[in-house]
Amino acid sequence: MDGKNKRAASDDLDHALAISLSEEDYSNDYGRGRSDYDEELARAVQASLDITDRLPSSSSGSSLGLHRCAGCNKEIGPGRFLSCMDVMWHPQCFRCHACNQPISGSEFAVSGNEPYHKDCYRELYHPRCEVCHEFIPPNSARLIEYRAHPFWGQKYCPAHEEDGTPRCCSCERMEPRDARYISLDDGRKLCLECLDTAVMDTLECQPLYHEILDFYEGLHMRISQPIPMLLVERQALNEARQNEKDVRLGMGSHHQPETRGLCLSEEQTVSTVYRRPRPSRHFPFGEMRVESMKLTRHCEVTAILVLFGLPRLLTGSILAHELMHAWLRLDGFSHHLDSAVEEGICQVMAHMWLDSQIGSSSSSSEKSKPKSFNHDRLREFFLHQIAMDSSPAYGDGFRSGHEAVVQFGLRRTLDHIKMTGSFPV
Repeated sequence: MDGKNKRAASDDLDHALAISLSEEDYSNDYGRGRSDYDEELARAVQASLDITDRLPSSSSGSSLGLHRCAGCNKEIGPGRFLSCMDVMWHPQCFRCHACNQPISGSEFAVSGNEPYHKDCYRELYHPRCEVCHEFIPPNSARLIEYRAHPFWGQKYCPAHEEDGTPRCCSCERMEPRDARYISLDDGRKLCLECLDTAVMDTLECQPLYHEILDFYEGLHMRISQPIPMLLVERQALNEARQNEKDVRLGMGSHHQPETRGLCLSEEQTVSTVYRRPRPSRHFPFGEMRVESMKLTRHCEVTAILVLFGLPRLLTGSILAHELMHAWLRLDGFSHHLDSAVEEGICQVMAHMWLDSQIGSSSSSSEKSKPKSFNHDRLREFFLHQIAMDSSPAYGDGFRSGHEAVVQFGLRRTLDHIKMTGSFPV
C-alpha cells in the first residue's frame, strides 16, 4: 500500500462511542427529571445506538509492513484487512465482545475499548423496564427517560404511571407483567412478598396487638384501659374517620395518602373483618366476612382500627402509632397538641417498634417463607417511609421528635411535651 492509500485508510478510521453505564444513583423523586450526569449518559446511550460506523473497504496490499492484527496479534499479510478503532484487524478477528461473532455489518458500538454488535450492545447496556420488560423507549428529546422507586430502585417506563399499572398497597412496587398481585376485597393490590405475612382479620391480629402492648409496658408506658382493636376494610375505615369529631389520623404517607389506622374517641358502629377458617380453591387464604360491631365509649379511647391485609411489620407499626395516640389521651395530655408534635411522637413510637424487629420471625408464615426473600429489607423500607416522609405533620414531626428523643431520651421528651406542648430543643 503506498503512502496515499495509507493516508486514505487512516482517514477512514471508524469512530465509535465508548460508554460506561453506571446506575448507582436513582432519583429520589420518581416523577421528576434526572441529574445532568444521568442526562449525559442517556444522550450517550442513544447516540451509541444511532451511530453508523462505515467499515472501511477491504484493501489488498502487497505489503503491509509490520502491521499486526489487534485480535490475534499476528502479522497482517497481503489480502483483506479492516482498519477500525485506530488499529488493523483480520476481518475474522474483528468480533463482538459479547457474542464473539465477527462484526460484518456496517454498524457497531464500543464500550470499554471493546467492539459490540449494535444489538448486543443494546441488550447489555440499554435499560429495560422492570414492569413490562421491554427496552425503555427514548422520549421526545431522544433521551432514555425512566422512573425509579427511591427505595427499591425498580425502574419502569414513565407511561406506567398513567396506564393503570397497579402498585402494592404495602411496599409500593409496581406489578410486573409476569407476576400477578393479589386483589383484596376492598380493591387494593398486594404483592406476594407482602402477602406472605399479611394480617388478614381481627382474630389473627390479636397476638400482634398484645405484643405491641407489651412493648409499651417495657418502656414504662403501660396502657391500663382495655381498648378494642379491629381490622377493617378501607371503606369502613374512611367512614369511621368521617364520623370521628376529633380525627386522629393513623399511619399515612405522601406516596400512599390513604388512612391506614385510626384511634377512635367516639361511639360508633364499625364493620370489622373476619376470615372463615377453611380456605378453598377460590379463596386460598379463607373467605372474608364482615360483621358490624357497636363500639361503646368507656374511657377517652373507644377503639383502634387498622386496615386489614397489610404485612405483619406494617400492621405492627400502625398499631404502635395508634396506641401512642391512645396513651397520650389516657395519660392526660392536651387534646389540642400541634399535629406535628402529636403525629411526630406517634411516628417515633412506630419507628422504635420497627427498629426492635430486626430478624423477627414471630409468625408461622415468616418461619416458612422462602429464604430468598429478606423481610428485614421490608422492615428497612417501612423505616425509610417514616424517616423520609415529606409531610409537615408526619415527616417534619417525626424528625423533630426523633432528634429530641435521641438527645434527651423518651421520658424527658414526653414530660416536656406534656408541660409545653412542644418538643425540647
